[in-house]
Amino acid sequence: MLIRRFSSHPDESGFAVIVLAAGASTRLGRAKALLKLPDGGTLLDRALRQARLLSRDVRVVTGAWYPLIRFRCHFQPSVWLPCEHWAQGLSASLATGVQSLGPRVKGVFVLVADQPLLDPEALRAMGEAARQVPNQSMAADYGGRAGVPAYLPRWLWPEVMALEGDSGAGRLLTEVGATLVPVDGIHDDVDTPSDWRRIRGRLSQTAQIARQFRR
Repeated sequence: MLIRRFSSHPDESGFAVIVLAAGASTRLGRAKALLKLPDGGTLLDRALRQARLLSRDVRVVTGAWYPLIRFRCHFQPSVWLPCEHWAQGLSASLATGVQSLGPRVKGVFVLVADQPLLDPEALRAMGEAARQVPNQSMAADYGGRAGVPAYLPRWLWPEVMALEGDSGAGRLLTEVGATLVPVDGIHDDVDTPSDWRRIRGRLSQTAQIARQFRR
């Protein structure tokens, strides 16, 4: 479902971003994408801003909480992609995202909606590296294991489409020798109410410091 398409920068036309936001958030007990941040936006708004550091073509895969998150989101992606089989796990969300990509796309970045503390400079560096070597897979380094944020070159998509269950592409990226890159903030994901209290406190401190510098 096309909502709005941003104008493409010449060197971004061959790259897209998939933001995975289809889960039911059962451990949290409510839609994590709609959690309110200190700046007034939602957790998904934050993920969209992160995604825009990588490409202007941002696609959000939705499931359990669609269309509510679409109407509560302050920012709009290039495309909303409802995933019919979202309950089958991350593999179904990835397949929905990859299937939406056109023939000119060289590779796609994958983000999740619940990592609000990702280092923006690390994201920019990943975006630049992918444009330099578009056939090389890349992923955040989880102690020697690959994880999100990640970059999936086109040649890897058939194997991504063959994934099953809730494992995502982490194991596949490790197996194919993806370049692992350090990304601060990857371990600060929102799964439980205690996670959210801790992360919200850190976001509030960051927002307060930013306001002080603007004075």
